[in-house]
Amino acid sequence: MRIAIFNQKGGVGKTTTALNLGAALHRAGSPPLLIDLDPQGHLSSIHGQPPLEAGHSLYAFYQDGRPLHELELEWTHIGRLIPAHQQLIKVDSIFGKGPAVLNKLRSGLDTLDDSQESRPCIIDCCPYIGVLALNAIFACDCLIIPVSTDYLSLQAAEHITRTLQVLEPVMKRRVERRYLLTRFDRRRRMSDDIRNRLRERYGDDLLDAVISENVAVAESPSLNQDVFRHNAASPGAVDYRKLLEELVERGDLRQPG
Repeated sequence: MRIAIFNQKGGVGKTTTALNLGAALHRAGSPPLLIDLDPQGHLSSIHGQPPLEAGHSLYAFYQDGRPLHELELEWTHIGRLIPAHQQLIKVDSIFGKGPAVLNKLRSGLDTLDDSQESRPCIIDCCPYIGVLALNAIFACDCLIIPVSTDYLSLQAAEHITRTLQVLEPVMKRRVERRYLLTRFDRRRRMSDDIRNRLRERYGDDLLDAVISENVAVAESPSLNQDVFRHNAASPGAVDYRKLLEELVERGDLRQPG
């Protein structure tokens, strides 16, 4: 199953969630494929060996038609990664927004799935609506929208919801979405206020799992580690374990193992 992680606002834990959800899957016995669809390449930089040449990155899939399996890198303790490159920023201007390019990633992943045993796929999106983010939305089975506990992030979630309402008639299906509270601080009244507003607006699409404000979660990417390798006993590791469990219970991910 394919999970895309997207928000038009930066600093909400998008890449951190892709990294740690992937690590949680690996620890549960289902190493995933991670796709870095952000020209900034933060997820690829955490891997530690991002490609210096665009021809060895996801850009080659769009520009040269290279199959996705040729672009995968091994990622110890997580699974596999298809890395980004800054040249991905050109995709919008080169290809426009026709149906063929909007479905390109979905078609590539379908081909990949046909050639090997199925595995979870996590897509880390760029923080703006364009060809790349639309590719992820068209390709995914479920969209996770991280919402940090501040009011600007709440507004960004509403923008995404309106965007999905415009896209769904074109896609001819409802995009399953899950709103995930991140940087949650139980000591702050605003955190509970944001959660209550999201619950009122989105109902059961709001996940019960929350990602608490946590030093281990914040520190681990700078060490090229997921939160479990950095501190498996930390509250952040517990939160991401609970996130995986809830996604499995909801049917958004298959039972690992």
